[in-house]
Formats: sequence, structure tokens, C-alpha cells
Amino acid sequence: MLVLALDTATPAITAGIVALADSGPRLLAERVTLDPRAAGELLTPQVHQVAEAAGIALAELAAIVTGAGPGPFTSLRAGMVTAAAFGHALDKPVHPVSTLDAIAAGTSHDAGLLVVTDARRREVYWSAYDAAGRNVTGPRVDRPDAVAELLTGELAGLGITQVAGHVAAQHAELFGLAVLDAAYPTPVGLVRAAESALGGEPAPLTPLYLRRPDAVEPAGRKRVSPA
Repeated sequence: MLVLALDTATPAITAGIVALADSGPRLLAERVTLDPRAAGELLTPQVHQVAEAAGIALAELAAIVTGAGPGPFTSLRAGMVTAAAFGHALDKPVHPVSTLDAIAAGTSHDAGLLVVTDARRREVYWSAYDAAGRNVTGPRVDRPDAVAELLTGELAGLGITQVAGHVAAQHAELFGLAVLDAAYPTPVGLVRAAESALGGEPAPLTPLYLRRPDAVEPAGRKRVSPA
């Protein structure tokens, strides 16, 4: 089974082709660009680049996997719309997965794991995983100090010793956790996170915004007073 994996929920614009067999997912080609403002411009060209690098036609794909966030409104929407467009054009199922789950699935850990990404507004998106890699809570959005309190409180029983994600190093001292070299979701991690769903009916393509976008419609016209 050939799978196209996409994600734009972090500063990394990620596209890859993964071959899925009984032995697990195997990366055939990937393109990753660190530019949180260019997802709409770069993702589609990257899809064609990875297909060419893998030596396949897009029509050979069996499925598409896309990160569903949580992430910033604009970049996340660009990735999911692109995945939906390719799915429609190729008549292939599109499976959404949590971007945090994909980061966790791309790591190797034998203890509890915390995954954090930047939510802006001095907050982080996060999920916690047990030693077997199962998501036990999240995705959620909180201030880092609130997450640190949870690590010594209700999450203490998970034995979390490591943290991953692109802001992990920034908060590692606060969390008291060892940092894994797993900053962004990989194509293989995305496919691993979706593996149990592939071959079945896809879940709805619902983005995990977790909060309302910053931009809002104006309440009304401003009054202009005569000079």
C-alpha cells in the first residue's frame, strides 16, 4: 500500500510517500520545509516532488494521511484542504490524524512521553502517552506551567520521562524531562498514527483548532464624527 502523508500544523511543511507492508511503514521519499507562512504555496509542489522522487504516479496511491492539528488556523487549514483536494481528484480516502500523535508515533520510547508544540499566546498544544505509545490525554492547550503542574499531579502515574515536539527544548527544564530529537511529524510517524484506520472508512476531516481563530469579523461600521 502506497500512502501520501502530509502535515502543516507545525512550522514544518511536510510531504512524503510511505510504503506500508506487513513489516510496517517504509519511507520512499519526503520533502520538509521549515516555513510556517508558506504552506499554501509549497505543499502541492512538494507532493509532486515526492511522487517523482519515489518513482510513482499519484494514481498509484491507496490512501492519503493528513495531520489534523492542533495547529494555527491558516497553516493547518492549508494542509487539510490540500489533502482533501488530492483525495477528491484521485478518488482516494483521506485519513486525519492528530499531529501530536504522529510526532509520538515517530519516536522510540519505553516510558511515558509528553509531546508539545507551539500554540502561541504563551501556550502549548500537548498530549501525553504511556510507555506503549497510547494517547492517554489530549490534545489540549495550556500554559507550560499548567502542564508542569499536571506532570507532578494527575499525570504522575504515567511515568513520563521524555518530551518531544518543536518547543520541547524550550520548556524541558520547567517540565524536568529529557528532550527527544523528534521536533516535527514525519511521514512515517503520520502513517503509523493512522495505520489502524487505513483500509477502513476515514474519520471526518475535522481540524483540531482547540480554540477560535485570532481573526474575527468586525462588529459593525465605525461611526465617523464630523470635523
